[in-house]
Amino acid sequence: MATPLIECVPNFSEGRDLSIIKQITDAIESVEGIKLLDVDPGKATNRTVVTFVGAPEAVVEAAYRGIQKAGLLIDMRQHHGEHPRMGATDVCPLIPISGISIEECVQYAQQLAQRVGEELDIPVYLYEAAASTPERKNLASIRAGEYEGFATKILQPEWKPDYGQAVFNAQSGATVIGVRDFLVAYNVNLNTTSTRRANSIAFDVREAGRVKRTGDPITGPIVRDEQGNAVSIPGSLKSVKAIGWFIEEYGVAQISMNLTNINVTPLHLAFDEVCKKADSRGIRVTGSELVGLVPLKCLTDAGKYFLEKQERSAGVSEAELIRIAVRSMGLDELAPFDPAKKIIEYQLHAPEDEVLQRMTIKGFADETASESPAPGGGSVAALAGALAAALGTMVANLSSHKRGWDERWQYFSTWAEQGQKAKAELLHLIDEDTASFNAIMKSFELPKATEAEKKSRSAAIQAATKYAAEVPLRTMKAAFGVFELLAAMSKEGNPNSITDVGVGVLCARTAVYGAYLNVVVNASGLKDAGSKDAILAEAKAILASALEQEKALLPEIEAKAAGV
Repeated sequence: MATPLIECVPNFSEGRDLSIIKQITDAIESVEGIKLLDVDPGKATNRTVVTFVGAPEAVVEAAYRGIQKAGLLIDMRQHHGEHPRMGATDVCPLIPISGISIEECVQYAQQLAQRVGEELDIPVYLYEAAASTPERKNLASIRAGEYEGFATKILQPEWKPDYGQAVFNAQSGATVIGVRDFLVAYNVNLNTTSTRRANSIAFDVREAGRVKRTGDPITGPIVRDEQGNAVSIPGSLKSVKAIGWFIEEYGVAQISMNLTNINVTPLHLAFDEVCKKADSRGIRVTGSELVGLVPLKCLTDAGKYFLEKQERSAGVSEAELIRIAVRSMGLDELAPFDPAKKIIEYQLHAPEDEVLQRMTIKGFADETASESPAPGGGSVAALAGALAAALGTMVANLSSHKRGWDERWQYFSTWAEQGQKAKAELLHLIDEDTASFNAIMKSFELPKATEAEKKSRSAAIQAATKYAAEVPLRTMKAAFGVFELLAAMSKEGNPNSITDVGVGVLCARTAVYGAYLNVVVNASGLKDAGSKDAILAEAKAILASALEQEKALLPEIEAKAAGV
């Protein structure tokens, strides 16, 4: 099971004084085990969105320290900004990333809220998945009236805080803590300065829509149901909250959206829908911006979407998909877009995990040829597999663009995407194989003076040995999967690329056989006969199937290459 990991995205009501922001983030980073991912201050909104991740206990402690520091440094009596707010730490959501459920996160949110309420004398409300009542699920409902109205609101029985006293804290205001799914804060830029027109577009797209009126849609009487409640006209996008505002810093109006479920309404569909609604009102979308970090999938899905709209293969590299997404949605209009700083997976990724695959070809060959035993045959086998996948993907992409084959672009795009996935896995295994070797070496360095140490060392050696056998087995599986792509390209692909398919088959065979040899040598050190036999049996079966694939494909490829 994955290590429990929580993301926390507190919004602090200070976006102009960088020294205050730095003191708050320093307090957060003072907790061991926390990684600060992003700090995004906004002058016009006078608000900073901070993103950090870590183990649950560390996140709770870091969030507490950030809220504590903000309460000391930010005076809400002096605060003014474009964004709705009710406290120095306006909102502090916890977001499950891996190895932890929403329900488990709720318990941590409650712990944090109780501590903030009792130790800092800041009234706390729970929202979203942690909400104590249905009325408090929606952040906008809790924040209605904002800071200026809270001195009165907090005295109402229905707005008694979940934690802390029902006493207005003039300096710090109140704080909302909760648990939610990953939320994307996304602004779309318009070629207008009109907040009213931007709001009209926001009402068109947001799920809540707009109030229904008779006669004039703006000033006409509100239509009400039998219970006297205002009737709404739903917007076109589910799981989307939106408002329109004018940002003086940029001199443009924006549609500011929260995409609360990117599986329901992904980034690219929100962008396209705003473009459609804006165009119907005579307004142009000029670009957009992401506030904070986003999952990699947001941008790769967007890249595929825009390529598919052009009827082009989506089986391109991850970097190319991101580039297409950025250009298509104008994510770099207001500021340069750096994927390394805006994509959460890239922030979490350790550079040492990709040392070998990021080398030049010459650098990798030189490193392999050095007197160090790693990288060795296992990493080279994974590289051969990655090249096999790359060649098959290349043929699929060339075929999707072949003149006269336009109606087949989607077929080849699907194969190219499959090839890209295999290539990515095999590239990862280049470094993983060396890491497994290093793990064995490290286990042999453990102390063995006492019986307990000897036992612990022996267990560590066996665990590392099993890992070292399983990694090349993964290489075998991934490389064998490339044969399916190569077989399809041999039969259906661009005939001018048949020799590329042939080289791919040879590379795939080398990858499988080379990795097999590493499985055999590493599995020989396993004392658990059951594990050893199971690993070897699976490896032998994969090797036999790979050799059959090679035997079936190469004669056909050679014949086609010779024009027979």
